[in-house]
Amino acid sequence: MSRRVVRQSKFRHVFGQPVKADQMYEDIRVSKVTCDSSFCAVNPKFVAIIVESGGGGAFIVLPLAKTGRVDKNHPLVTGHTAPVLDIDWCPHNDNVIASASEDTTVMVWQIPDYVPVRNITEPVVTLEGHSKRVGIISWHPTARNILLSAGCDNLVILWNVGTGEMLLVLEDMHTDLIYNVGWNRNGSLLVTTCKDKKVRIIDPRKQQVVAVSAPAVSPPPSRCGSPLPLPA
Repeated sequence: MSRRVVRQSKFRHVFGQPVKADQMYEDIRVSKVTCDSSFCAVNPKFVAIIVESGGGGAFIVLPLAKTGRVDKNHPLVTGHTAPVLDIDWCPHNDNVIASASEDTTVMVWQIPDYVPVRNITEPVVTLEGHSKRVGIISWHPTARNILLSAGCDNLVILWNVGTGEMLLVLEDMHTDLIYNVGWNRNGSLLVTTCKDKKVRIIDPRKQQVVAVSAPAVSPPPSRCGSPLPLPA
């Protein structure tokens, strides 16, 4: 007679507990845009959240220590002419954040340590090169001032944000919409998921696809909370 072995979960007796009201951020009008992207980004100083905004796109930046009810007139970071779809803090400077939008542009912003009294409307640089909305941005993990963007035009573009220069364009590598892009640890390789159900590993310096998976039975995940796994 076979004996069934039941493996018990290590989290069987672990229970979550809601935080207190004074440790929450309340009354934030989070964006209702249905694009599958990160609506918030956090670094050691700030939390940034994409919010509803009339007449364009915007996000709010709050100091991590400033919890509680957020004033409805709190200044926003606003400059895009269409909804913001993705935001990402620079890993080398806690006061720099990039935003991508339906207006086909990417903007890079300098955030002051103090709370501004009015909206931040002037980006440090505006990056223009996509022909359709941009839903993915990601900073290079080791090289300063290098930012990646991917749009609905099936292009992946690498930028020098210090000069606003387009360093290279990875085109003709994806036959359909790009769902997600991630760097490996040292930034020498990229991994992408695509609507064609394939995962590609790309060497951006050689501008070559070095490996590609067979089509998955079901589509790869669009976006995930952590970077796509890729060996260093």
